[in-house]
Amino acid sequence: MSEYKYKRVLLKLSGEALMGDKGFGIDPAMVDNLAQQIKQIVDDGIEVAIVVGGGNIFRGLAGSAEGMDRSQADYIGMLATCMNALALQDGFERIGMDCRVMSAIEMKQVAETYIRRRAIRHLEKDRVVIFAAGTGNPYFTTDTTAALRACELNAECLMKATKVDGIYDDDPVKNPQAKRFDTITYLDVIAKGLHVMDTTATSLCMDNNLPMLVFDLTVPGNIARVLKGENVGTIVS
Repeated sequence: MSEYKYKRVLLKLSGEALMGDKGFGIDPAMVDNLAQQIKQIVDDGIEVAIVVGGGNIFRGLAGSAEGMDRSQADYIGMLATCMNALALQDGFERIGMDCRVMSAIEMKQVAETYIRRRAIRHLEKDRVVIFAAGTGNPYFTTDTTAALRACELNAECLMKATKVDGIYDDDPVKNPQAKRFDTITYLDVIAKGLHVMDTTATSLCMDNNLPMLVFDLTVPGNIARVLKGENVGTIVS
């Protein structure tokens, strides 16, 4: 435990992170990979909460752009996050991790309803807690949910898992000369329009002095490395 810089963390996973090499849905191999990485830090005494998106199944903004009512589209997206959360729970439990899914939308048959004090108690008992259904409200992204839950749970950092090794001043896929930041302030993220998270989430982290660690999830072992302070991503503070 002494190797790690943080004790209680919130990990933000996009729905796309669960696709693996597939173009849609959930790749069981990716779930297994995530489970192994998270088990490593849980076994080392880290308290882990997770907010998962639903973009691998349905995106509310995309539905709205196609003419759907925005609120209706967002609710469909929230239900997609619940499917992802249950898939993660299954993967975690198959390798012996104690895990709870908590939903912002009441669905007693498959998940606990989100209650802040109960979520904290789960973490204190070394259970991984997966938050589903966003905030339960349309017009709020799962990025904002991650920032909100991290603040509510007194998490010491918000881990933003991506497919690149940090934050760049330009798209590193399109521009090989793009420069990676080791550290950057929240104000610079907003001013430069870097779109690491949406503006609401970024502002919430900034207002509550919550550091964010942006790193490449596709490299095995990176979750532990970034929590140990190794230079494998970008710190936003």
